[in-house]
Order: sequence, then C-alpha cells, then structure tokens
Amino acid sequence: SSMTGSKVESNTITFNAAISACEKMGRWEKALQLVSVMVESKVELDTITFNATCSACEKGHQWEQALQLFFVMAESKVQLDTITFNATLSSCEKGGEWGKALQLLSMMAQFKVEPTKITLNAIISACAKAGMRG
Repeated sequence: SSMTGSKVESNTITFNAAISACEKMGRWEKALQLVSVMVESKVELDTITFNATCSACEKGHQWEQALQLFFVMAESKVQLDTITFNATLSSCEKGGEWGKALQLLSMMAQFKVEPTKITLNAIISACAKAGMRG
C-alpha cells in the first residue's frame, strides 16, 4: 500500500510534544513559533501548551515573553495551575522583576492556586536580588 496522500493530523498532543522538546532544549523562540502555528491552524491550546512554553521562556531568561503568555492564558480561560505560576514567577525572578513576582503571587489566590515551596523560594529569591541591588 502506498503512503502517498496520507497525512498525519497535527493536534494539541503533537504540538505539545514538540513544544516540550523545545523547552528541554532551551529553544524558547521555536516554542513561541509553534504556539503561533497552533493559533493560525486553529489547534486548541491547553494548560500543557502554555506551561511548556512558559518554561521554555523561563529557561531562556525571557521573563517578558513568559509574562505575556501568562496573561494570554489567563484571558483565554485556559486552566492556570501551580506549574503555570511557578514557571512565570521563576522567569520574573531571573529577570529581577520582584514587583511582577509579587503581583503573580497575589493573583494565585484569585485563581485558587496554592503556592508551593518552589513558588515561595522564587518570591524570596526575587526580593533578595532586588535588595542586593538596591
């Protein structure tokens, strides 16, 4: 039987796997590109999509991108979870954005997401870095 004409359907799961691979390889630009392709192709973005992309941005020290993605996620009514907040908080912490990190912490209650040790360590670290500079 011939394989010509057969087409693998791109769906949320395949995109999420590709975005997760980008995150592990530190390819934040590629992860964001894939999200754009998902939007253009009308493929549903879910919590995993956003978390993997936020984590890729965090690893790439792109706090602005992570924060922008976080707010897109919040507006799109996709479920925010601890991973979402922690990846975004860590991005802000690495970028020295302690004010944004505290803002995210206060938003956790609003979205009924419990802070973890990782959350609190990122907040403490962000504030400590700000204190060392100030």
